[in-house]
Parts: sequence; C-alpha cells; structure tokens
Amino acid sequence: MGADNFIELAARLFQQAFDAQMRGDLDLAVDLYQRSTEAYPTAEAHTFLGWTYSFLGRLEDAIAECQRAIGVDPEFGNPYNDIGAYLIEMGRHREAIPWLEKATRARRYEAPHYPHLNLGRAYVALDMFSKALEEFQRALEIRPDYEGAREAVAAIKRKLN
Repeated sequence: MGADNFIELAARLFQQAFDAQMRGDLDLAVDLYQRSTEAYPTAEAHTFLGWTYSFLGRLEDAIAECQRAIGVDPEFGNPYNDIGAYLIEMGRHREAIPWLEKATRARRYEAPHYPHLNLGRAYVALDMFSKALEEFQRALEIRPDYEGAREAVAAIKRKLN
C-alpha cells in the first residue's frame, strides 16, 4: 500500500471516529482514532483522541495524546490549549499557564481565542484578576462576539469594583 493510500485510510478512519464521537459512541471513537493514527499519524487525530479520552475522564491519557500531537506538528495550537484545559480541570492551574501561552503563539490554530479564555480561567483560579481581565479582553479582540469572554470580563470588573 502506497503512502497516499495510508493517508486516505487515516482520513476515512478519522471521519468515522469523529462521527462516532459526535454520536456519543466514545469507545468506538477511541478505537477508530487509534487506527487512524496507526495508518498515518496526524496532530488532529492525536488531539481528537485526547479529546475523546477527556470525555471518558481519562485526563492523563488525553494529555499524553496531545503531547503526541505536538510531536507530529508543533505548529498546531489545539493540543497546547487542550493540555492547558485538562490541567485546569485537574486543578493544576500554574502548570497549565505555559501550555496555554504556547497555544496563543501557535501558527496553526482555527480558534485562537480559546487559549486566552483558558489563561483567564487559570489566572482567576490563582486570584490574578488583572491578568485574567487582560486575557479575556484579548479573547474578545480576536472574536468580539464571544459571549463567554464578554461574561468573564463583566464578572472580573464586578469583582474589581
């Protein structure tokens, strides 16, 4: 089988995995994402496998998959943000910050406002409200219609007044 065939197989398996994940069939999604990465590893497949693990409460496995994604493509921003989000979920806010900062600098990222929101969340948990406000405002600069960031800015301003 040529390289193009492996790439096509991986893409088909990825799409099937994503569809299974969206249907809530997480065990099938894990299997299909794993098969996709075995056929042809991509940063996206590793990241989405990590995302699926997170839905199963397997945050350490999710982080490991995101680290694999970074190994495949260090310019892909999603896995950096996801690691930060998983660490926040685990209560490891300080540890999340460097990952989220890397996400803000990633060259390839479809939703660059997310790491700013997550940085703000980490700073709020650490009682660093002015830094949190800066990050929430950066998220709004990138995506002015982002309601989550708008609500976070309002909450911080209420807290600081």
